[in-house]
Amino acid sequence: MTDNTTLKRSLGVWSIVALGLGYMTPTVVFDTFGIVSKLTNGVVPMAYLVALLVMVLTAISYGKMVQVFPAAGSAYTYTRETMGPHLGFLVGWTSLLDYLLLPLVNALIIRIYMESLFPNVPVWIWVFAYVIVVTAINAYSMESTSNLNFILVVFTICLIGIFIILASVQLYHGMGNGTLFTIHPLSHENVKLVAILTGATVVAFSFIGFDAITMYTEEAKDTSTVPRAILLTVLIGGGIFFIASYFTQSLFPDVSKFENVDDTLPEIGLYVGGKFFQLLFIAGAFAATVASGLASHASASRLLFVMGRNGVLPKKTFGYLHPKFRTPVFTVVLTGIVSLFAIGPNLELIASVINFGALIAFTFVNISVIVHFYIRQKRRSGSETFKYLIMPSFGALATGVLWYHLHADAFIGGIVWLIIGIIYMLFITRFFKKELGSMDSIDDLESLDKEIFKEEEEKIKVLK
Repeated sequence: MTDNTTLKRSLGVWSIVALGLGYMTPTVVFDTFGIVSKLTNGVVPMAYLVALLVMVLTAISYGKMVQVFPAAGSAYTYTRETMGPHLGFLVGWTSLLDYLLLPLVNALIIRIYMESLFPNVPVWIWVFAYVIVVTAINAYSMESTSNLNFILVVFTICLIGIFIILASVQLYHGMGNGTLFTIHPLSHENVKLVAILTGATVVAFSFIGFDAITMYTEEAKDTSTVPRAILLTVLIGGGIFFIASYFTQSLFPDVSKFENVDDTLPEIGLYVGGKFFQLLFIAGAFAATVASGLASHASASRLLFVMGRNGVLPKKTFGYLHPKFRTPVFTVVLTGIVSLFAIGPNLELIASVINFGALIAFTFVNISVIVHFYIRQKRRSGSETFKYLIMPSFGALATGVLWYHLHADAFIGGIVWLIIGIIYMLFITRFFKKELGSMDSIDDLESLDKEIFKEEEEKIKVLK
């Protein structure tokens, strides 16, 4: 007899890697290219290398912690369990900002794509149409999209491969730097370290999502699968970002050729492969962005729902589950309303604000390793000191450096959000006299779904 209360362990390492890459959306490297090239003065690949180093150190720390807390892998969980519920809440609160803004970013990117194809159509129409469709799909059903994600990831990587071939041909014919092999995209006389670090804070946004695959821990074939998948996702994603940005930077040493620096993907496709490839490029990026948008919308609404059901947010509204669709309709609609703000802001600002929360979360994941293994368990032999003190210390320091170099407006916005979180925590705990509810989303949601479904079945029996 099978146990129907547990998730099926069917995912291998490459299935999980594909899910992680799908969440990261590899084509985002072309969307943010103009912004980062302007910030770094033409060394986008170098910014990706710096961000990749930081993410690898953090991915290793995630791998260590997910084996200790396999049921609910998140920066919030690790901080709460190692450093207390109140600090854990604040880390979770800053991460909530990422969850809410990621669907907005996808709506913003879709807006820019459609604006490039139909410049005379008001932008609010595209935002409203996209948000309504995505919100409706999430309100109706929240089934797994792993197979769709896998197909889209393969398609996206193939498109990037075609881009590299076309870029090589253009470089051979003298476009941009006019050569395949040059140090110019990595370093030149006008490059400054501060500029590279500032650029790295923006491209760190490209890696957001690799940590989301910890949610598949209970569906992995064995416990060692997820740590390997996390590291592979970062390395493969980082490799794609670096190679794609190297060829793009070689073709476009500066941003003077672009009309819209906020999202350069449509123009890159046009200059490299003509109108047909531009349409193909946008279509692939559009599909990948929609898939990522569906996933991020679902994640945000589910997290808000669980926070409501567990009393962290008002239970009556945030904890409501539709009796027929069995979806958290209120939080799905609320996430859609937040996404409507894509009508106004630019991609650079929103990406930086998202990174505020993400980099804080990454910093505390690294610190959690030190507290749990080195301080609490006192694992302090030579090799263990390196694994549980030195490496996570470098990871925490590196994410801290990127956090320090965030966009000023994003830093202010993030601090305001954090202050709101502190005030809210004091309110719901009555100045620490009451315990905090949980933000865990996997186990709680599974059990709550079953509970609600059982309640509805009993109501139907009574009515009959």
